[in-house]
Amino acid sequence: MRLFTWNVNGLRAVAKKGFLEWLSDAQPDVLCIQEMKANPEQLDDELRDPVGYHTAWAPADKKGYSGVTTWSRTAPDEVRIGLGDPQFDSEGRTIITRHGDFVLINGYFPNGQRDHARVPFKLDYYALLLETCEAYRAQGLHVVVCGDWNTSHTPLDIRNDKANKNTTGFLEPERAWIDRFLAAGYVDVWRRLNPDAEVYSWWSSRFGVREKNIGWRLDYHVVDEALYPRVHDARIHTAVLGSDHCPVELVLA
Repeated sequence: MRLFTWNVNGLRAVAKKGFLEWLSDAQPDVLCIQEMKANPEQLDDELRDPVGYHTAWAPADKKGYSGVTTWSRTAPDEVRIGLGDPQFDSEGRTIITRHGDFVLINGYFPNGQRDHARVPFKLDYYALLLETCEAYRAQGLHVVVCGDWNTSHTPLDIRNDKANKNTTGFLEPERAWIDRFLAAGYVDVWRRLNPDAEVYSWWSSRFGVREKNIGWRLDYHVVDEALYPRVHDARIHTAVLGSDHCPVELVLA
């Protein structure tokens, strides 16, 4: 089972840059999209009702902002929109789908902003999400959390760690929340499989930055430890263009 996550930075925008051709070639079993920046009714039919996929939508109340959608070849057993907290759900940040014995959480984690004004909001989202994950585990379900976590966990995950130590996305309190997830019994799959690799999933739109690979790894699949033996592979598709992020893949046996 191939699970992809991709922050497309605007679904209508990426559709003009080869998104549907990529979808046809990649053939994901499940695709979790963040920052769709649209309501379903604003989309062309081929995006609103993609051939071969069941869709779930969580648009933001604010037009042209945030929003997530999950596309799956087989209809999920259950679909839950949001975490049950209006401050996050109004921004279209979370969809939870159940596929047999695991739940898949598609999350667009908040950005702390340059002035750090939204860092507390961001950390509150991390806290509620972990609480939600633990509730599912208590029910005997496995958990996969994917999406744009908006944090680079360690210096290996960011090209210029020293220059960004006071930048949101690499602040100690933000990174500590990923530590908390891992300490609670979860695995950053790509990092466990690639302990020393320096590969990124997001690059600034400034000229030449992506070409020079001055990036951040912000997009993750995190699974509960008991599910990890079923992991077959994890890949970061850095060559795929169309957004400032690239797709990230998890393969479950």
